[in-house]
Amino acid sequence: MKVGIVVPYSWSYRGGVVEHAEAQARALRGLGIETRTLIGLDPPGPLSKLLHPRSGRAGPPPDGVVALGRSAIVPGNGSLSNLVLGLGTPLRLMRALARERFDLLHVHEPLAPALAPAALALYDGPEVATFHAAGVSAWRPLALALWGFLLDRIDVRLAVSGPALETARDYSPGTYELVPNGVELPDTVNPGGRHGHVVFVGRHERRKGLPVLLRAWPEIRRRTGLRLRLIGADPPVVRLLLARLRVPEDGIDLLGVVDDERLDAELAGARLLVAPSLGNESFGMVLTRAFACATPVVASDIDGYRTVVEPGTGVLVPPGDEAALAETVARVVADESARAALGAAARTLAAERYAWPHVAAELARRYECVLGAVA
Repeated sequence: MKVGIVVPYSWSYRGGVVEHAEAQARALRGLGIETRTLIGLDPPGPLSKLLHPRSGRAGPPPDGVVALGRSAIVPGNGSLSNLVLGLGTPLRLMRALARERFDLLHVHEPLAPALAPAALALYDGPEVATFHAAGVSAWRPLALALWGFLLDRIDVRLAVSGPALETARDYSPGTYELVPNGVELPDTVNPGGRHGHVVFVGRHERRKGLPVLLRAWPEIRRRTGLRLRLIGADPPVVRLLLARLRVPEDGIDLLGVVDDERLDAELAGARLLVAPSLGNESFGMVLTRAFACATPVVASDIDGYRTVVEPGTGVLVPPGDEAALAETVARVVADESARAALGAAARTLAAERYAWPHVAAELARRYECVLGAVA
């Protein structure tokens, strides 16, 4: 079986769907399924630096990635996405489809312009689609009006979470199946013996709730003596935010974007992951990434997180409430044995429900069903 994985974003800039697709390709190859990832690429250089405010990944993409054009920044769903919008993209896609001769396409975010709908339109074969987004999107009504009819070409519709499923079904009624985002588990982690810090992972976007955490930080620091390590947010932007909030940088480490190995190491050494998002989160991949590292979470009580953080793996707090956030973080880290028990339970949950070998097997089963149906 040969599967084309279509991602409407740029490989050069990390994001939930890009990371999901990369891990999906690795996991499917582990099952003996050949894959190619059809995605955008913004190589390092003056043009990418001019068009994109944040730094991209250095070096060429790995084998199996088929680059189909540059991306542009498009706001949507409370985030800034790097969507592939080049005029030459449809032609490159047509050539790739003719050359690779896929048995099946798996399209992520099928409404997102322009690569995903182009794949739905140009590929004459079985198509599986995964819907990731939850919540309101300003551009979705326009996309539905212009190319929403292409959704009828999808043979199997998947959603990564209940909120994502309900969002998709609201604008495109049909039968959906739930297959969660997967996570890769580090070989060995110890839920105890952690360093004296907590971690935040995310870009500086309003929905990620970083200002809430920064306003709570002086009280957390006073009560616990912990350090805060910020990953993913650009350090100059965070410093401006700290100045605007009049919060001192005391005890805060600005790490910026890190690679996967470093991220796992940071999570595996942290007492907690703090995820103060305000909404529009369909799943919370960073939560299961922490779980895989036996790190419990203190997270906002929002739809996308509520279905992931089960009792015994973390604690939920009201979104936007810095006082509750500070109190909860201080309380959880005060009892080390209880905190370590939360981490151990989180690791078990990740291994049993979200580990990529399980998720990839679920995908492979659906691929075989749809291929059998059209044979």
